[in-house]
Amino acid sequence: MPHHGGEYVLQLRLAVPILGETGTGKELIARAIHKRSKRASRAFIGVNCAAIPPSLIASELFGCEKGAYTGATQRRLGRFESASGGTLFLDEVGDLPLDIQIALLRVLQEREIQRVGGNTAISVDVRVLAATHRDLDALVAEGKFREDLLYRLNVVPILVPSLRDRADDLPLLVAYFIARFGKKAGKKFRAIDDKTLNLLRAYGWPGNVRELQNVIERAVILSEGDICVVDETWLKRPSSHRATSPAFALSGVLHKREREMIEAALAASKGRVSGPTGAATKLGIPTKTLDSKIKRLGINKYQFKASGTESVT
Repeated sequence: MPHHGGEYVLQLRLAVPILGETGTGKELIARAIHKRSKRASRAFIGVNCAAIPPSLIASELFGCEKGAYTGATQRRLGRFESASGGTLFLDEVGDLPLDIQIALLRVLQEREIQRVGGNTAISVDVRVLAATHRDLDALVAEGKFREDLLYRLNVVPILVPSLRDRADDLPLLVAYFIARFGKKAGKKFRAIDDKTLNLLRAYGWPGNVRELQNVIERAVILSEGDICVVDETWLKRPSSHRATSPAFALSGVLHKREREMIEAALAASKGRVSGPTGAATKLGIPTKTLDSKIKRLGINKYQFKASGTESVT
């Protein structure tokens, strides 16, 4: 996970934003953070903020008292109380209405909620993880997202790269999904067709890991024998609007933030990549992965080397 502080961050109560294009597996990252934290034995509750009508989001998150509105025939606990002691994952947090953003900011600052129709502050102990595929800085500029909430969320951001930027992971993901769906379908595959693997490597994956998952599941179901094969017609053709689509616009924002984080870590480590005080350790990622990112982003690690220090590796 590309963030500062490595394993230490997992144990903090900080709210953590998980940023990435649609389909990159942000909820999987959230679940992994939960499972590796001290809250692993408690509840993990996910909420898709974009899927709940604005009129119901307050009662869904914070609960309501009996008689708070028509149909509220009894007291109802919200997601924050249900996740007590555990983790609450707010997916598509950029879609929250402004009034709910104010209430969320209060929860993060005061660790208290107030049920709809109630006037009592209720203490909650919840780790909040928030995800979005949208550019929150742009939403702030448009007046659609509170700047103070962004600052509160953005202490230790996690950037989930698109599948096209994780080419080395493709064979592993393909093997994982073949095994997973093969077991579900009662099939066992000896290998994946070479033509298919080359086809998958050459494809741009606009739908990211979610699209790969769907393609492999289809291949497992339809393939005969012990060789898994993907039909080229299942893959979407490139669109002429690709460069201006929201997903690709966001990709540029994520790359910029990723560069900033890597450069900050290199500056703090005086240009050193490896070792216990190196930038890779500070970011919590393998040295090989950081070297690859430095090369891909065109970062000159030598500019961060302090004069008179040892060589940069």
